[in-house]
Amino acid sequence: MGVLNVTPDSFSDGGDHVDLDTAVARVDEMIAEGADVIDVGGESTRPGADPVGLDTELARTIPVIEAIADRVRVSIDTRHDAVARAAVAAGATLVNDVSASLWPVAADTGAGWIAMHMQGAPATMQAAPTYDDVVDEVLAFLVERAEAARAAGVEEVWIDPGFGFGKTVDHNVALLAATPRFVATGFDVVVATSRKSTLGALIAESDGTPEPAPVDERLVGSIATATFALAHGARMVRAHDIAATWQAVTVVAASAATSDDERAA
Repeated sequence: MGVLNVTPDSFSDGGDHVDLDTAVARVDEMIAEGADVIDVGGESTRPGADPVGLDTELARTIPVIEAIADRVRVSIDTRHDAVARAAVAAGATLVNDVSASLWPVAADTGAGWIAMHMQGAPATMQAAPTYDDVVDEVLAFLVERAEAARAAGVEEVWIDPGFGFGKTVDHNVALLAATPRFVATGFDVVVATSRKSTLGALIAESDGTPEPAPVDERLVGSIATATFALAHGARMVRAHDIAATWQAVTVVAASAATSDDERAA
């Protein structure tokens, strides 16, 4: 899943694709590099981000979706019912839902749905995230939402632990390590660690430096965590660096196929 934020303030690519022609050109580039899905977002959900109005989010996302829906599968990254419905009408077939509340849209429209866990709201979620047991709590929440979606008639349901959405570095590491537990639910798992601040902190720790690695120096961590997740059963990774991530996907798939052949023999 390739990330396309048509926003001025997203943490990694904010401001890069606010022009329609630039956004479409980036989509074509990601498709050529191996993206299967393009995730279009019109409201930044980075830590500390303020919400935007529905009209703004619609104006940012719908023209892009209409322009690209005939060349690649499109997901809409939103937490708003009206935006999700308009995006599906424009050609999106997957709702990437950071609020984990929009399964009625998927049920009504036939779209797929991704339930993501977030503690709190983007503006405040990183102030003091706390859990008794982060894996147990996130897992229970996502299973409850996913089962509600299935009961409502949604056929394609994904779950996403929500790395960085109301979690500390330790919480994120625990969730990544627990990927097999999320896979064991039977719901397809999406992992979205690409370029996130936890990677900056972990890279700084490995380098013995006091400051987190900046966003443009988190590629190795992004690939490492995507590879770990895929090797442990995740079905999709959300990524900014498509070519490098696709290479990792290919290696993991080849390794898995070899392992399967060896077990069969």
